[in-house]
Amino acid sequence: MNLLETFRVAARALLRSKTRSFLTALGIIIGVGAVIAMVAIGDGARASVQKVFDAMGTNLLIVLPGSSSSGGARGGFGSQPTMTWDDLEALRTQVPTVRAAAPELRSNAQVFSEDQNWATSVIGTTSDYFVVRSWTAASGAFFSELDTEGGMKVAVLGATVVENLYGPGVNPVGQVVRINKTPFTVVAVAARKGQSAMGQDLDNTVFVPATTFQRQVQSQSLGNYIKGAIFVQARSADDTARAQEQVRQLLRERHRLGEDKPDDFDIRNLAEVASGQQESTRTLSLLLAAIAAVSLVVGGIGIMNIMLVSVTERTREIGVRVAVGARPRDILTQFLIEALALALIGGLIGTVLGVGVARLLAAQFGWPLLVRPEVALLALGFSGLVGVGFGLYPARKASLLDPIDALRYE
Repeated sequence: MNLLETFRVAARALLRSKTRSFLTALGIIIGVGAVIAMVAIGDGARASVQKVFDAMGTNLLIVLPGSSSSGGARGGFGSQPTMTWDDLEALRTQVPTVRAAAPELRSNAQVFSEDQNWATSVIGTTSDYFVVRSWTAASGAFFSELDTEGGMKVAVLGATVVENLYGPGVNPVGQVVRINKTPFTVVAVAARKGQSAMGQDLDNTVFVPATTFQRQVQSQSLGNYIKGAIFVQARSADDTARAQEQVRQLLRERHRLGEDKPDDFDIRNLAEVASGQQESTRTLSLLLAAIAAVSLVVGGIGIMNIMLVSVTERTREIGVRVAVGARPRDILTQFLIEALALALIGGLIGTVLGVGVARLLAAQFGWPLLVRPEVALLALGFSGLVGVGFGLYPARKASLLDPIDALRYE
């Protein structure tokens, strides 16, 4: 009997009992679908986390001022101004691994257009801030260093602020807005960033030059001290850790801190935070994929059980085939083909089902749909391997049946 005829016989045997064939493949369907869906959701979650940190800026360090202490009560980092404008200039010019540095002075204020108003965050900074945060302008142009040095009353609006003051699709460049009671000319609209890792709307912000912020928005002057944080961008991702240490050493020297004194500032490395988030998501994805792989093995056991039942039911048929010239290897091949066909068909259906489930979950959580072809092929190949592995014992049992005993079997 040639291989093609063996395929035909195996196909007829499977089609004779469609319901049982489907139920036999159901474990494989669920296993492959689960593997593909879980891996796709894990990849989507990691991409979503990475997108959030990319929105905050690449190779980013955040330098926070020190903590305060009063009557035994200690405040957190940022509660005591310890960073100066001279520190900022030193970070820009004296640290070789730093590409740019910019202050972030933050306050809440009511912003007014001609007929609308909106409560938002106002950030005082320099032009380098948009470089550090990898922020582009959707329209207009960001204010320059000359605007900062001259204390110009210019503003950059976030997308959320524009929508609430002017409505969607309106370009407000050239318009005048009032922050509290001070008029500012809108020079640009910042490209949409979305949410931060903490769920904060990054687009609900107005940016103004730091010098103007200190005179017109900030409630009190701190002289040479910066009432806020400093954002630092390393020259590359590989330089981030080295830049962190160099920034730390420079600030300790400038603040004259002895070896026995702790830092009066704090440096947050977002690359480390993002890496931790990514690792947690990766571990969860691997756990879910491992659980899904177990269901594939369970599906293989189901195939073996049903194939053993099939061998028992078709004992007389096997005897007749052997009697008319079928060799043991023909019987072995036929049952292996049946097991392999069940596994592969189940794998294909599971692939479609897994992609569908991944699409639904991605839409539900707002994550990107990332289905890797190599994962689908690996899951499909593993399902075929499971089918052959668990179908081998029933097939071998069928091929070793004695033809005389098989013909007598009722």
